[in-house]
Amino acid sequence: MPSQPIFRFAPSPNGYLHLGHAYSALFTQRAAQAVGGITLLRIEDIDIARCKPEYDAAILADLRWLDYRWPEPVLHQKDRFAEYEKTAAKLKKSDLLYPCFCSRQEIAADATETDPDGAPIYPGTCKHLPQAEVERRLAAGDPVQWRLKNDEAQEEIGDMLIVRECPVDDRDVHFRDEKPRAIEPGRWGDVVLVRKDTPTSYHLSVVVDDAAQGVTHVTRGMDLLAATDIHVLLQALLGFHSPVYAHHGLVTDGLDKLAKSAGASPLRLLRESGWTAEAVKRRVGLAD
Repeated sequence: MPSQPIFRFAPSPNGYLHLGHAYSALFTQRAAQAVGGITLLRIEDIDIARCKPEYDAAILADLRWLDYRWPEPVLHQKDRFAEYEKTAAKLKKSDLLYPCFCSRQEIAADATETDPDGAPIYPGTCKHLPQAEVERRLAAGDPVQWRLKNDEAQEEIGDMLIVRECPVDDRDVHFRDEKPRAIEPGRWGDVVLVRKDTPTSYHLSVVVDDAAQGVTHVTRGMDLLAATDIHVLLQALLGFHSPVYAHHGLVTDGLDKLAKSAGASPLRLLRESGWTAEAVKRRVGLAD
C-alpha cells in the first residue's frame, strides 16, 4: 500500500457541477487532509455521447474556484478504453462474463425483481442461450453487452467478502472506527461490465482505475453505498486491494437529492450571480 493515503473525486462531464458535487469534493479534500493524504481528480467520461468538452472545462474551473487541489495529470477514462478491454478479456477468459443481446424493454418486461437502484434485475435470459446461437449473433454483429456471472463470481472467491466502511457525520469521517460489513453482491444480479456502446461500464472502470491510481480511501455519496458490494467483488476477482469506503449524506433541495437531471442550479451560475466559494462551503456545511 502507498505510504500516503490517496483519495479521489471523480465527476462525469455530462453536465455542470452543482452543490451536491461541491459537497462531495470538499468532503473528500477535508477527509484527505485529516489523515495527511492527497486528493486526485479523475474525469469519468466513458459515456462519449453525453460527456462534453465544455463540461470538462467547467469542472476544472469550478473546482479551482472551490480551492479543491489535485496533482496533474488528470486521468480521463476515455483514454483508458484499452485497459478496460484487457480487464474484461481476463474475466471472459475465466468464463465469468457472458454476452447479452436483450434490449431494455425486453429486460423490463421479463424482470420480476429490482436492484438497489430500483432498476429491473436481469432475469438471465441470454445466459442460457445455445452456444451456436451466441456465436451466430456475435458473428452477425448484433448489439451486445457483457454481464458478470454473479453467482459464479461469488463461488470463485469462496469465503465471504468484507467491505471496510467508516462512519460519517456532516463534516468528518471516522477512519479509526472502521465497521466491517459482509457484502451482498447478489442483490444486483448479473450486472453489465461491458456496455453496448463502450467497452466498459461504471462498475468495471471505477475498479480498474482505483487500482491503477493506488486509491486507498473512497469517500462518496450514500447513493453509491450498495454499488460498493459489486466493486469489492470485482476487486477480489481481479486481485486488487480494496480501499476503505465512507459514504456521506446527500445535499437536497429540502426533499430530493440534487441532480443534474433534475435541473439543480450549476455552480457556475451561482458564481455568476454573486455567490462566493465561502458561501458555497457554508451552504453545504463545510465552511472552514
